[in-house]
Amino acid sequence: MLLKALGDQAILAYLPSEAAAVRFAAAVRAADLAWLVDVVPAYASVGVYFDPTKANLRAVRDALIALKPGAPGAATGRSHAIPCCYEMQLDLDRVAQHTGLTADQVIDEHTATEYTVYAIGFCPGFPYLGYLPPRLTGVPRLPSPRLRVEPGSVGLTAQQTGVYPLARPAGWNLIGRTPLELVNVEDGYFPLRVGDKVRFRRIDEADYRRLEGERLGER
Repeated sequence: MLLKALGDQAILAYLPSEAAAVRFAAAVRAADLAWLVDVVPAYASVGVYFDPTKANLRAVRDALIALKPGAPGAATGRSHAIPCCYEMQLDLDRVAQHTGLTADQVIDEHTATEYTVYAIGFCPGFPYLGYLPPRLTGVPRLPSPRLRVEPGSVGLTAQQTGVYPLARPAGWNLIGRTPLELVNVEDGYFPLRVGDKVRFRRIDEADYRRLEGERLGER
């Protein structure tokens, strides 16, 4: 593990893998350190923010070095099933053409994989989910981003997939849409966290209309 100062109130820890970063972030939170303000993992790094009135960089560094993260494979996140209507897509044919698969094969590959939330970013609550199965890997972004992508849209590009929780411009390939609310900024509702596991469950448009507006985990 490599530790570097991030200003005078944070340390950025670089871990050997994404899984190691998730375990390290969980260990920092579990230690209940008096000076801890926030822990922000993203892929193979973890930002540890601290109160400078309670500890200095050296003390924080020493405490982080002394931590013992959980063993590989230890459960560090929750599991979620996200229903996805692949009928409500814009780029499924583009993905199929690039991968050489049929549309149904793309869907089968996408739903057969368990993904890990490796980062939250881009917009509030957007989960970067990795990694796509090999046969779906390498599809490029759209040549020009769309000016608006609807909330709930499920997209993929390169090695990652994700869900747009809010309307935003975006350039990923849209292969479906979930009816669930995944973010509510006013309520402080952000159910997905780094380290959580996600699987997509195929539904039809009738199920989409029935579930529309429900929150993740309500059933």
